[in-house]
Amino acid sequence: MEGKTILLVEDNPDHQELTKRALRTLDILHFVMVVGDGQEALDYLLGQGGWSERDTRVTPAVVLLDLKLGRMDGFELLRRIRADERTKFVPVAILTSSREERDIVRSYAAGANSYIRKSLNFEEYCTALRGAAEYWLEVNVPPPGNT
Repeated sequence: MEGKTILLVEDNPDHQELTKRALRTLDILHFVMVVGDGQEALDYLLGQGGWSERDTRVTPAVVLLDLKLGRMDGFELLRRIRADERTKFVPVAILTSSREERDIVRSYAAGANSYIRKSLNFEEYCTALRGAAEYWLEVNVPPPGNT
């Protein structure tokens, strides 16, 4: 599992480090781009703002998206990703601690491809990330133009 980008959209520095540590523990050797809020993620994906030099033809293999973010929450970011022709097919997996049924429903209604609950148990968290990473990075065949 090497050579693809994972975009982690997470505003909590502890959760950023936990996720990166879990991916390293699993030997998932992909580039993990971490952004701290929904607006920065949108800028990254669309190549605007501080990301205007980024080659937007190269899209993440998967976006791991927390729901509760500053400036623009995960639901709004997801709606904007799905509304833009350049990003509408980018896989988005919600990665959240929320166990609220309404958050699950809202996530799928807004276009999420997956909903993964964060666990406080590191081994359980690694197991969930391994399954997601194996699927989105090895098994999933993206549409043409999404690399």
